[in-house]
Amino acid sequence: MIEPHAPAPPGNTPPRGGPARLPVRPGTGRFLVLACVFVCAACGLVYELELVALASYLIGDSVTQASVVLSVMVFAMGIGSLVAKRLRRHAATGFAALEVLLALVGGCSALALYAVFAWTGNWGGLWANGPRCLLVAFSLAIGLLIGAEVPLLMELIQRVRRQDAGGAVADLFAADYVGALVGGLAFPFLLLPFLGQLTSSLLTGAVNVVAGGSLVLGLFRRDLGPRARWILLTANLAVLGVLACAAALVDDFERAARHAVYGDDVRVARQTDVQEVVLTGGTRGRPLDLFLDGRLRVGGRDERRYHEALVHPAMNGPHARVLILGGGDGLAAREVLRHPRVRRVDIVELDAGVVRLARSDPALSRLNEHALGDARVHVAIADAFTWLRTVPRASYDVVVCDLPDPGITASTKLYSQEFYGLARRALAPGGRLAVHAGRVSSRPRAFWTAATTIRAAGLRVSAYRVAARDAGFATGPDRSAGTSRAPHDWGFVLAAAGRRPALGLAPGKPSPRTLTTARLAADARAAERTRIRGLRVSTLVHPRY
Repeated sequence: MIEPHAPAPPGNTPPRGGPARLPVRPGTGRFLVLACVFVCAACGLVYELELVALASYLIGDSVTQASVVLSVMVFAMGIGSLVAKRLRRHAATGFAALEVLLALVGGCSALALYAVFAWTGNWGGLWANGPRCLLVAFSLAIGLLIGAEVPLLMELIQRVRRQDAGGAVADLFAADYVGALVGGLAFPFLLLPFLGQLTSSLLTGAVNVVAGGSLVLGLFRRDLGPRARWILLTANLAVLGVLACAAALVDDFERAARHAVYGDDVRVARQTDVQEVVLTGGTRGRPLDLFLDGRLRVGGRDERRYHEALVHPAMNGPHARVLILGGGDGLAAREVLRHPRVRRVDIVELDAGVVRLARSDPALSRLNEHALGDARVHVAIADAFTWLRTVPRASYDVVVCDLPDPGITASTKLYSQEFYGLARRALAPGGRLAVHAGRVSSRPRAFWTAATTIRAAGLRVSAYRVAARDAGFATGPDRSAGTSRAPHDWGFVLAAAGRRPALGLAPGKPSPRTLTTARLAADARAAERTRIRGLRVSTLVHPRY
């Protein structure tokens, strides 16, 4: 065993366990190693969160995507730690190579995922499981590289200054966990809002490669021969060049990918504090489509059929005071305001950006007939669940839930028993609740789970479905303007306390263009044929969708 201050034996790499030939004092060297651990841990967590966020956006069901990414990555980290044991004799060189690969793979992962999604359509045929396979592949690769860092960093910190194993582990993991905290907070509060998903991953890769390369080529350069130093320097510069070029072209890439996903008629594309909002069409006779986080929420060809079916059955009774949960596009409010006895309409929308577009975009405001400018309409920017908790009892004659599909994880709480209990409390005697509950033909279990849950909240229900025409729009996990625009139908539930609400339309005018009482009766019979019995109630702690 070599004494702490004995000269190293000849050769490029001292034996494992020997002291490193440092250009600084051991205390300074130890600090620099821990600083590198801190930075690499922050970068590693950003890669994880980037994969989770992008997979949730592209594939849907954020709980599943987070579970897949984190479980695969943790498993791969264990494998990577085992594999790295063979590299401990060449710890400096091995660590530098790992950081080059990690920066390249992690930094480009979001770009690659989005590119494959954008240019392979709706993942049909050969790419039916494309997003999940690619997600698993990136999670596995990044996890292997992150896991391999730990044994090599342990070796490097011990070679800077030998200490007991317990103390070295404590120092290493303290720096690692603090770095992970910083990375975890930086991603949602700094990187994502200011740089976006693609640029933030590229910047993280650049920071990663600079940190790893600087540590090895600066602190441990005497452990490397001239050839090894040049190879590592060239590899680091090459990866930095790739990441820099990608960052310079990322805006052009996003525009091209957006056109591939949404078509060539994109008029508005902006990232709000809540989601990505894209408007296509609406000019030169082309129907307007509104996408929220890639899901087609308003399809101009068929939106009237959807909104009339959602609103008008609920207006068959007292309707002076109406609450719309969601509906920031103003289209449900347009149908409500057709009834002359309406005195007040409250809209609770989470995304202020959607409301601004509904008021300012010429095509969208024309489609909603400037409903948000009506003096009777009052808009609150808030979470629907939280807002309902503050509403006095018996405040509204009608509550309309114009919300995303229950299959989307973010909206699951808005289809829970607790949520419907709050909605029931807000209803005046004789009031009615109208709920969009997803597709009946393709997702009958989710639809009838919503009906069962509403009933469990103390309301009587009448379920019905409305068939879409040849070019409808999906309110569920649809992602493409191309092949999957038209669901077979939309499912709705009309509910009331006490007596089961009768499906019908308010007498006299206005008469919906696409709906009649006879048609509603047929729609109810069609929905009843799909009924699934014995379903469990969905609650906040036991979501069933």
